[in-house]
Amino acid sequence: MHSSMRGFRRTALQGAASCRRRKGTGVSSSVRSLDLEEYERRHGQTKEKLNEKPPAKQSSSCLSSLSALNPCRKPYMAMNKTLNPLNLENPAMSMGCYRHLGVVAGKQSKSKIEDDIENAFERASTIDELKRAFKAMESVLDDDDKRLGLACLRMGQEFESSGMDPETVLSYAKRALRIFETDAKDSVMIAMALHLMGTVHYTLKKFDESLGYLNRANRILEKLEKTGTQFQTKPIAFAVQLLLGDAKTAMGRREEALINYTRSLALKEEVLEPDHPQLAVSCRQVAEAYVAVLNFKEALPLCLKALEIHKIHLGQNSVEVAADRRLLAVIYSGLGDHKKALEENSAAKKVLKNWGMDSELVYVELDTANVQISLGNYDDAITTLRGIVQHTEKESELRAMVYLYMAKALCNLKKYVDSKKSCELATDLFKRYETTNPAKVAEAYTELAMLYESMNEFATGIKLYKTALGIYEKSPQDQHAEASTAGRLGWLLMLTGSVREAIPYLESAVERLKESFGPNHFGIAYIYNNLGAAYEELERPQAAAQMFAMAKEIMETALGPQHIDTVETMQNLANVHGSMGSFGIAIEFQRRVVEALENHGPTVKDELKEAKRRLLDLQRRAKQPAGRAVKNAIPHHSITGKLLTKTHASQNAGEEGDTSHNAFEEIDASPIASEELDASVEISESQNATEELNAIQRASEEIIVADTKN
Repeated sequence: MHSSMRGFRRTALQGAASCRRRKGTGVSSSVRSLDLEEYERRHGQTKEKLNEKPPAKQSSSCLSSLSALNPCRKPYMAMNKTLNPLNLENPAMSMGCYRHLGVVAGKQSKSKIEDDIENAFERASTIDELKRAFKAMESVLDDDDKRLGLACLRMGQEFESSGMDPETVLSYAKRALRIFETDAKDSVMIAMALHLMGTVHYTLKKFDESLGYLNRANRILEKLEKTGTQFQTKPIAFAVQLLLGDAKTAMGRREEALINYTRSLALKEEVLEPDHPQLAVSCRQVAEAYVAVLNFKEALPLCLKALEIHKIHLGQNSVEVAADRRLLAVIYSGLGDHKKALEENSAAKKVLKNWGMDSELVYVELDTANVQISLGNYDDAITTLRGIVQHTEKESELRAMVYLYMAKALCNLKKYVDSKKSCELATDLFKRYETTNPAKVAEAYTELAMLYESMNEFATGIKLYKTALGIYEKSPQDQHAEASTAGRLGWLLMLTGSVREAIPYLESAVERLKESFGPNHFGIAYIYNNLGAAYEELERPQAAAQMFAMAKEIMETALGPQHIDTVETMQNLANVHGSMGSFGIAIEFQRRVVEALENHGPTVKDELKEAKRRLLDLQRRAKQPAGRAVKNAIPHHSITGKLLTKTHASQNAGEEGDTSHNAFEEIDASPIASEELDASVEISESQNATEELNAIQRASEEIIVADTKN
């Protein structure tokens, strides 16, 4: 089998298996985020420590429905007060506020009945009171009266935030939108109604429809911001951007979602003080979004900023500070700085012990054990895990995680019998939670499969990969993880000789990664490389050359032309063109390989020697008759003499090229020689090697551009 085939092996980032997903949010988090109100409720820490006391939640706020989108996110109320141009704590649903905004067509006088009914609706504080007051308003107001539209909007928001039937909420939202649209003029009220429509469709998991309403709301708000309006649009724009991010995340479009999350943060930064506590909440949320795609470079400064703000307002001994530190530990592990990761986990543990939060403390201990494994401190990791077992229930999901991490440590100690036993115990426990926590179980199955793979238990690994894929396929928001698992499964099938079976999985992985991260994500390059190896194994050299060329284009941009994996891809191109008799192109690529390795210094002395030998051999073969040159083709050994495998976690990544190498590890492997091609393969001689090379490069660029447009 061709030695350029790659897998996707996780290293320090395997700690993500212990991460929990916050219910109701599109952002996958490695720590549980506690908002300030929940923090006060759980631990009695007063809000007087804040520079500005966040206003209490008002049930009648125009943005009251937003908190229901995401139970862990409550930044809106403090922002509303800051942004409210009328200095009202309740800037939207007060009828008096709307008169100032010119939304209500002001008559100079109103009947006493209308006035009383309007005031009654405004004072209503319960669902029953709202229903009675709304019914009274319907009886006296025209169907297209703006006040009735405002009442419909409030009813929809109140019902949505109370968790009532989404179809009922939708009926109020549609009615409000119809009334506001009678003017045929964009307004803040239309944007609010559209946001509510988007919220309901998001709740119903109709994400395409949700995006349609939210995008229209966003266009209206951008237009109003440019033309000017009496009403501050930023609180609503912030809510719209946040929900756009959640909807795109739910669809697996995480790279696009990051754009919306960062825009929502920018809106806050425009209007809040640099050290405002609600800014810390958003900084950490966006950092978590970057961590979800493993873009640790971008996540680090955001998380550090959240930590500094929380320390200013809440002190070192704060649960929010502990949450920041846990996220920092994940980020530092992703960047390869495991010692700093241990320091952050240790600081977080002290805080959680002080608060008596034993349940949270266990997860930090799990993270610590995983970092110890990454550092090679396997005995320390086993000691840590044995301590955790005492605090877990016998058949709990947490106990399953302990078995999984124990298996990792034992495998690294080459205690394979014990490691397999731990894997079996973990698998049996995880089966119980396939329906209650499918994403976490699928991730665990993938990690277990990788462990079996490393112990040469390929059949068991393949079975677990396929089980994980079956779970991921039912969850659109996890298609990036599905892509990673499919890519890994494809590679393992190639390794075991099932090349034809591997290709559909590899092709699926490419499509899923494109949908999640765009066509130029470096993880796609590795799958292209595997596809090239597969096509070459099936004696389809032209298709193989195309895959290798596309891999090279992405790697040169994402990793740099001197990166060892970019160099190896160029070696693959030299090999495949040499096998086809296109010696001009093959020699050009081989020269580039030699030049790149010369810049790596003495660490690649043997690889450089091999690359120079290949160059001389290509030059010799180029002078021979075509048939004989192909017959004498040299085997396609890896230029590194080792099999470089890509981590499962890194395939989900969005980090820049200069940090991506932290997600790689080398495993000893004997070079795998490909079979010599048959001498009867038809070869067309190159008239001009340089022109032929440029033509292939242009072709690969055109494919990538086409993918981008699609």
